[in-house]
Amino acid sequence: MTMMTSAGRLAVAELTDRARALAGRPDEWLSRVRLSAEGRWYERVHRDDSHEIWLISWLPGQATGFHDHGESAGAFAVALGGLEEHDIVGLRTVTAGQARGFGPDYVHDVRNVASAPAVSVHVYSPPLAVMNRYERTVSGFVQLVREDATDW
Repeated sequence: MTMMTSAGRLAVAELTDRARALAGRPDEWLSRVRLSAEGRWYERVHRDDSHEIWLISWLPGQATGFHDHGESAGAFAVALGGLEEHDIVGLRTVTAGQARGFGPDYVHDVRNVASAPAVSVHVYSPPLAVMNRYERTVSGFVQLVREDATDW
């Protein structure tokens, strides 16, 4: 059953379920994964009017930096390895089989601090239109740049 919000967006619980489900089916995506020393590798594997799904690989030390997803809610599930997520509250480790969901305007930094590669599945609803990048200072987050979908 698909859970939609009043604006036709998928609910965070549905995004989380979809991310976790696809992460648990490596036969559907493993052959697509690439590793890049130049930065995280990513590929959009699905997009429709209600949501989009991205596959991302991470080498040790690779990170997103602090960012949000504009008006999109989202979720990510770790398929292989483990990632750390930093947000305004603190730090959590997300390992293979685990997922995190979040609402619009949620600011976080995701990184691979392990010694092995990681792979994650990310689902956003509605599909991403903008992402804002931030610097964390002692007085809070300062917006550095606003990217739109044409930047990816």
